[in-house]
Amino acid sequence: MKTTRIIFITLIISAVMISCGGQKKEKPAVSENPFFTEWTTPFGAPPFGLIKIEHFKPAIQEGIKRHQEEIKAIADNPEPPTFANTLEALDRSGLFLDRVEKVMENLLSANTSDELQAVAQELAPALSAHYDEIYLNPRLFARIKAVYEQREALSLTPEQKQLLEKFYKDFVRAGANLDDASKARLKEINQELAVLELKFADNVLKETNAFELVIDNAADLEGLPQNVVAAAAEAARERGKEGKWVFTLHKPSLIPFLQYSPRRELREKIFKAYINRGNNGNAYDNKALVARTIALRIEKAGLLGYKTWADYVLEESMAKTPGNVYRFLDQVWQPALKRAREEAAELQKLIRAEGGNFKLEPWDWWYYAEKLRKQKYALDEEMLRPYFKLENVIDGVFLLANKLYGLKFVERKDVPVYHPDVRVFEVKEADGRHVGILYTDYFPRASKGAGAWMNALRDTYKIGGQKITPLILNCGNFTKSTPEQPSLLSWEEVTTLFHEFGHGLHGLLSDCAYLRLTGTNVVRDFVELPSQIMENWVAEPEFLKLFARNYQTGEPIPDELVAKIRQAQYFNQGFITVEYMSACYLDMDWHTLTEPVKAEEVMEFEREALARIGLIPEIVVRYRSPYFSHIFAGGYSAGYYSYIWAEVLDADAFQAFKETSLFDRATAESFRKNVLERGGTEDPMVLYTRFRGREPKIEALLKKRGLD
Repeated sequence: MKTTRIIFITLIISAVMISCGGQKKEKPAVSENPFFTEWTTPFGAPPFGLIKIEHFKPAIQEGIKRHQEEIKAIADNPEPPTFANTLEALDRSGLFLDRVEKVMENLLSANTSDELQAVAQELAPALSAHYDEIYLNPRLFARIKAVYEQREALSLTPEQKQLLEKFYKDFVRAGANLDDASKARLKEINQELAVLELKFADNVLKETNAFELVIDNAADLEGLPQNVVAAAAEAARERGKEGKWVFTLHKPSLIPFLQYSPRRELREKIFKAYINRGNNGNAYDNKALVARTIALRIEKAGLLGYKTWADYVLEESMAKTPGNVYRFLDQVWQPALKRAREEAAELQKLIRAEGGNFKLEPWDWWYYAEKLRKQKYALDEEMLRPYFKLENVIDGVFLLANKLYGLKFVERKDVPVYHPDVRVFEVKEADGRHVGILYTDYFPRASKGAGAWMNALRDTYKIGGQKITPLILNCGNFTKSTPEQPSLLSWEEVTTLFHEFGHGLHGLLSDCAYLRLTGTNVVRDFVELPSQIMENWVAEPEFLKLFARNYQTGEPIPDELVAKIRQAQYFNQGFITVEYMSACYLDMDWHTLTEPVKAEEVMEFEREALARIGLIPEIVVRYRSPYFSHIFAGGYSAGYYSYIWAEVLDADAFQAFKETSLFDRATAESFRKNVLERGGTEDPMVLYTRFRGREPKIEALLKKRGLD
């Protein structure tokens, strides 16, 4: 997820590195650079086939120049400051630069290379300095402040009032009120942080790609499903290891191995490789980057008048303060930890029943949990996969959007893409009106970041009475097809696809006038509501049977299998909740520090933080510090809690549908009008309450996870 372009820009959500090779090319002439020409592609989509790596640097440099000129015109305007000539003009500035940055950002996360990463690292300080120059421009801020101080006397719409409020706070929080010496230091900090985030993501994903568990003895494949074995054979072929099998640290490879391999020593090897990324004392070690990032954030928070980085971040959130976050986490942590201890005891009992004389370790949990699920519910992941062919799941999420909002999705082959895996769909209203474009990119590759995300190649906004329609991207790293069978998704992959599609709808259906407020440009702990609510439909039998069909026979998922899914919905929820929430505590502990730590103290700090909350040794925190990209390279610092905060919202909001009907159009229309379309135009609690008729209650979350 990206925040608005005018706030301090983080170039990377995540990035992967591959060797690009080849000779360095000469700087292209402006006439050869597609960023300097009008795009005549359908819907003004980026002409990816024409865009080369060497185009970015001159385009970014030109974009900075043009943006500087636009800012100067606003700041030096001899006319008295007004909403139109200051705030609206500011929101409309930098469109050329924004276009270039969005293409580069998306390629960095989805189809990167060493050469592109080098360009990004070279440009990061200049971009950081450019946005600092805007925020710290005293003449520009004086005009914003003048309008802000007379806001009560102005006839502004609610959206205009919010834009004024947001921009004023943006500038204050970015240091507009600092003295010159503090402003100079702040610029240095921001530039260094921009580079540190790039390096952190680079290191994590280089190390992820570097590991291979190579198996050359077929006996070591015992217990693994055939599709997992086939995928490992395909991975080996791609790496020139024909006749062998390769397992990697990418989730579609890692998780099935941990679930099904009885080879305990191999499970331990791949698991430890995963949890020690960035912590191996090699060129990709991130401990020094973590320590330096935390030190700079502490210093920046202090410069801006905040006790901690968390105080700074959370001021602009629904939670407001670190204390509120900790109190919220504690409400869920205690029942979750109690359940996790019970689950660990149950797994240990299973180990003993099978004759094992060892203690349950983290690399055992997935394996024995899968065994226990099958024992208790006659259900395992591989029973579900045949009903979740990727194309059927995509049809399912499109069907849900149609039932709720009347949307239609038409595949387009004439829109340029950056990789053959990418598909493009035109999104239309029920009456045929164009809404926007959705790109989908669902398979892992060496040039692509791990995980799943939504991004925008163009945000929607209104100018001169015309609506500029959005270009939205959904990315994932799901199980890929093999020569033997199509892409068959796990249950987790299915829910992830629905989750990111929810973010996509937030970007597609936004109906805001201003870029600062449009789409997903909302506070961090509200942004996950539109995505997470979509996951709720997946487990509903009434909906599941509409799209879950056996890829070989076409038969819908049988009632008895649906019943098993429902019966097992609370299974392993202690583990799932504790693994995630321990990362929330770790994030908050890092960002409530008031003194820096040394690189050699990073892992000890993590150990003490997790010991304080009583994390049991059988569970490893979901993200250890050296690969916690969400908070050190992805914009979620002091905000990783927002997923479960938003789950309170989504669980409560979904009850509105359960109280009426699963596809109730009136309820869906209210959610669209009050949440999806409104972006950041009003306080999120106001928007939620307008939809639900009241504030959310935590009881729905505890019930959803079986922790009540």
